[in-house]
Amino acid sequence: MTSHPDTTPVVVAARRSPIGTAGGSLRRHPVDELAAPVLRAVLDDVGVSAVDDVLLGNVFGPGGNPARVAALRAGLGAQVPGVTVDRQCASGLAAITLAAALVRAGEGEAYLAGGVESASTAPHRAWPTDPPTRYSRAPFAPTDIGDPDMGPAADLVAAEAGVSRERQDRFAARSHDRAVRAQRLGRFAAELVPIGEVVADERPRSGFTLERLARFRPAFSSGGTATAANSCGVNDGAAAVLVVSERFRRERGLPGLRLVSHATSAVDPNRLGLGAVPAMRQVLAGAEVPDIVEFNEAFAGQTLACLDAAGIDEHAVSPDGGAIALGHPWGASGAVLVVRLFTGLVRGTGAAGTGLTALSAGGGVGVAALWEAVR
Repeated sequence: MTSHPDTTPVVVAARRSPIGTAGGSLRRHPVDELAAPVLRAVLDDVGVSAVDDVLLGNVFGPGGNPARVAALRAGLGAQVPGVTVDRQCASGLAAITLAAALVRAGEGEAYLAGGVESASTAPHRAWPTDPPTRYSRAPFAPTDIGDPDMGPAADLVAAEAGVSRERQDRFAARSHDRAVRAQRLGRFAAELVPIGEVVADERPRSGFTLERLARFRPAFSSGGTATAANSCGVNDGAAAVLVVSERFRRERGLPGLRLVSHATSAVDPNRLGLGAVPAMRQVLAGAEVPDIVEFNEAFAGQTLACLDAAGIDEHAVSPDGGAIALGHPWGASGAVLVVRLFTGLVRGTGAAGTGLTALSAGGGVGVAALWEAVR
């Protein structure tokens, strides 16, 4: 067995809330109310009472350091500071890799990390013009470089990569089929933390046939291929993991996901959907094909373009469905990927193998992480 330094980071617990559609089942819960029960459940899973810090990704929340507010609401104590991370859609995974870096550097031995988003309760924002000018999203890049919205950018990436509309619809239908089957078989049960009376993901739909998906019109660009059916939703949700040192894990005999490598990359903001490709190539260089790949399915065309560029078989991705079916709660989505991978590789008996988590984000940024199960 390979020996690992005492400060190698390992995820030893992973939980998430159900994912709700904006304005739907979780509409009355702000970010701290979504995150706090998840943080508490992660600690309770392994009987840990104290952590060095809480790192949470968040994209469009109220400000005021939601990680600190959620930590206080979760009863972690006034001594736990909390920090909120913004790498747009990659924020949740970025928070986890930042916690891992702190562990590797010897700054601490136990960190709660993940992400949270409540599109339902996000405040309206406006530039201070006269009269004020409302805006729906922050700038991703200077306008003279190019700052396209996500949908048109996804159409561009899919067109340049030669990803057909039929292939996108087939991928989306498979995502829903897998998620519905996973729900029916109870594969999400061990990772879910109820939020009030909400106990299940809201978005997965049965009966998404190719014939039905073909009737949807382009949603973002005239002649585009991204539709409401082969794209993710706007969603609410939270996810968190406990990142500890190898020494901490070994002393307590905990199974987990050991972080093998991670990378952050960036590309042309006009092709922002490809942001994760250089990061995936970096962490996969010289590695065997992972047993499970969890890639955030923001748009089917953009996802397939990334997978093709990284040499990953589309059928190996999101075995229990991805964001097209489950939803994309922006700041939480990267952490949801790690929770899903934890379930796939660690929960239960005899689980083993390797996994990849990756996603692209606004501004052309991407994050990827390679993991191995350890017992």
